Amino acid sequence: MRAIFGVQSGRLLLVLACFSVSPARHAAAFGDPTDVELVSLELGKGPSGGQSVTERLAWEVRKRSSVEPILEPGRARLDKPSLYRSPFLYWRGNAEFPPLTKEALEGLRKYVHRGGFILIDDATAGGEAFDRALRRELLRAFPAQPLKPIPEEHTIYRSFYLLTRPVGRVQGPAFLEGMTYGDRIAIVYSRHDLGGALQRDKLGAWSQAVVPGGERQRELAIRLGVNLVMYALCTDYKDDQVHAPFIMRRRGSGR
Repeated sequence: MRAIFGVQSGRLLLVLACFSVSPARHAAAFGDPTDVELVSLELGKGPSGGQSVTERLAWEVRKRSSVEPILEPGRARLDKPSLYRSPFLYWRGNAEFPPLTKEALEGLRKYVHRGGFILIDDATAGGEAFDRALRRELLRAFPAQPLKPIPEEHTIYRSFYLLTRPVGRVQGPAFLEGMTYGDRIAIVYSRHDLGGALQRDKLGAWSQAVVPGGERQRELAIRLGVNLVMYALCTDYKDDQVHAPFIMRRRGSGR
């Protein structure tokens, strides 16, 4: 287990979050976890609801684990120092966007280099315009580290829940894509519209239908979101054999 974000609060949160996944270890070693903010990226004109996605995800993580995210997370820009206040950045897109400025590209590189994790969510769940622009900019920022499919045995699929594949508002491809930086995946790209499965309207009702799997698929999408937050905080800690009994209990219970 190692720190993934170079600020004191991030290091404290990392320790608490990783141990809190196992109730026995959390009770034995630590008290209440420190807050974390799941920040959404502000990048020109994008789909509405990015902040509502992070609010909902924060609520689900708080409800389901011992991590206590801020329930009203804010936004950040790649070219502003406030970007570094959080180890988790949510980037939602649905359309072509212009090339990033030199300052934004440098901010993106520094954020990843300092240990930040970025979840990129294709709100079109398969459209070409956002996908094309995104891949262009990631190659500008990280030419030697292209996106690649994340194998099904990766820690991301078992960082909290045991999952067999990604889903979102749509079933989408049977894999996530990721960019590896050092010994961790620093950027995860979903073409499933994960956020669309989490969004609620002002009255609390789900904003969008989930197809083809309905509410069971929505639940699996929420679990994927929780897993991604846990991975962002803990990276590959569950590869440690000390967690094997806990994983086996979850597998046996079918949760």
